[in-house]
Amino acid sequence: MSLTRLNIEAFRNIQSAQLIPAPGINLIYGQNGSGKTSILEAIYFLGMGRSFRSHLSQRVINNDDDKLTLFATLNLARGDSKIGLRRFRSGETEVKIDGEKVKRLSTLAETLPIQVITPESFSLLFEGPKSRRQFIDWGAFHSDPQFYAAWVNVRRVLKQRNQLLRNNSSYDHIQYWDREFVRYTEQVTEIRNRYVDSLNELLKGIIGEFLPQVDVKVSFTRGWDSKTDFAQLLESQYPRDLATGHTVSGPHKADLRLRVGSLPAQDALSRGQLKLLVCALRIAQGKLLKQQIDKHSIYLVDDLPSELDAQHRQLLLKQLVDTGAQVFVTAIEPAAIVDSLHTPPSRMFHVEQGRVTVIE
Repeated sequence: MSLTRLNIEAFRNIQSAQLIPAPGINLIYGQNGSGKTSILEAIYFLGMGRSFRSHLSQRVINNDDDKLTLFATLNLARGDSKIGLRRFRSGETEVKIDGEKVKRLSTLAETLPIQVITPESFSLLFEGPKSRRQFIDWGAFHSDPQFYAAWVNVRRVLKQRNQLLRNNSSYDHIQYWDREFVRYTEQVTEIRNRYVDSLNELLKGIIGEFLPQVDVKVSFTRGWDSKTDFAQLLESQYPRDLATGHTVSGPHKADLRLRVGSLPAQDALSRGQLKLLVCALRIAQGKLLKQQIDKHSIYLVDDLPSELDAQHRQLLLKQLVDTGAQVFVTAIEPAAIVDSLHTPPSRMFHVEQGRVTVIE
């Protein structure tokens, strides 16, 4: 799978741009603030319906417009597919795939799986369990068609249970919701656990390439003591949940644990090593998707040269090339990427003040 055409209208400082990307490595270069990261962000927005840089989607709309428009043609195994997205300043979003209106943004994610490696990717290791849970759930969503419905039901039941706790409801009133909560939690946890087990098999080899002197252990924690029956736990912890006004333990507390020896990876590794570890996680996830459902991810790599020496840049780019996937990578100076590749990039784009030029 690859993008063969990308149109961007009124997205950040890009008033209008048309790109014809190539399979393989697409290098986008330009000075800071030129708009090169905005191209990656536009692709991500098209695949996820939101930005990876801001929670306020209205901010990505060009100041002179009331809406942004994104359009892409995808080359899929079954033929070409067209995706269009329009976001209004009012917050309304219109999405079409092959001319048909799409109501659920999850359909976008299913159609256009994306892996992002940015300077902010450290949040995977530093910002608590939420981002790591999202990482697991991305893979679980793509690998098992039953995951999304179970996950939606977990969130729905958890919201209802927490509302009852805030209303000081007796356990007799909560017990019905707990039976539902346990049922959907078991489904979500089983799929998550199975996914992390599969990911680990690929991850070991990639981490070995990037960090050969470091023994990184990756494990899944379900969000409560694995030796404790979840139904019994909910009942026994009811007084505590009632006091706090929310459910203390459960699938909403699941995590991906990364350790070096007895220490968390973020305490044991240097910043450069941590960046390589995050890259390894993203590459392994994309490779596993290809193995499981025969679909490539699209990799968006922002500011790749930062904090990586020439040797590790070469290693990372080799791993990205070996995935066989389409890659969009940004840099200030093209030489930082070109000199780290065995063959030239498939296509190069120069960005200056929001204007995009293809370099022949």
